[in-house]
Amino acid sequence: MAQLVADCPRCGSHKMTFDLTKATVVNVIGGWQTFLEAFCTCRHCHHNTIFVLQGTNYNLRHFFSTGDELVKQPGSANDFVQINGFVSLKDVSAEFPPDHLPENIRAVFTEAATCKAVLCHNAAATMFRLCLDLATREKLPPLVKGEEPTPNYRTRRDLGLRLPWLFDTGRLPGDLRELSHAVKEDGNDGAHAGTITAADVEDLLDFTKTLLERLYTDPARVQMAKERRDARRAVS
Repeated sequence: MAQLVADCPRCGSHKMTFDLTKATVVNVIGGWQTFLEAFCTCRHCHHNTIFVLQGTNYNLRHFFSTGDELVKQPGSANDFVQINGFVSLKDVSAEFPPDHLPENIRAVFTEAATCKAVLCHNAAATMFRLCLDLATREKLPPLVKGEEPTPNYRTRRDLGLRLPWLFDTGRLPGDLRELSHAVKEDGNDGAHAGTITAADVEDLLDFTKTLLERLYTDPARVQMAKERRDARRAVS
């Protein structure tokens, strides 16, 4: 049976040894990076904790296909995984980020989803807006003026003004414009006043997740399908 060394969230012991008795794969990123939830028992207080673990070795990407292999390993599981936290109230109905996001946007989306899960509506709205801000900045043309239209500095800076400009110039899918109304102009969405509601956050989540899927997930899946097709043709 494998062991895991971690700080115990139940009794507060530092670098305590846990018996790792069950592990389940919950997500795979990039085709290799495995995320698991592991049921562990603290040897000090004998209480149980479900830790969130992340595979750290590309060469072992097939090794943790089910989680059973990790449980059977003698010695410390810390040699194979890193600890990303533990399952708690923050994970209630938490949203997984879309696939194939840049790491910085994925981290912000995860933080936003955590804030939403623990009912921190204003914090969640702020982080979802940051996701949108990071993703849409990439769609802006360079500052050098040319033949294509260029937004003014205020439009570049303000997400609420930037989104209509990107829709008007065809840089974002037009069918998402109605969902974008979740983001008010000039940043006046209530976050600064502390008036964001649960419904507001749900609207922001819908728009953010859909836009990120269109900008990153769908193109990556199409590219992967093309690569699979080319590989098949190369063999034949």
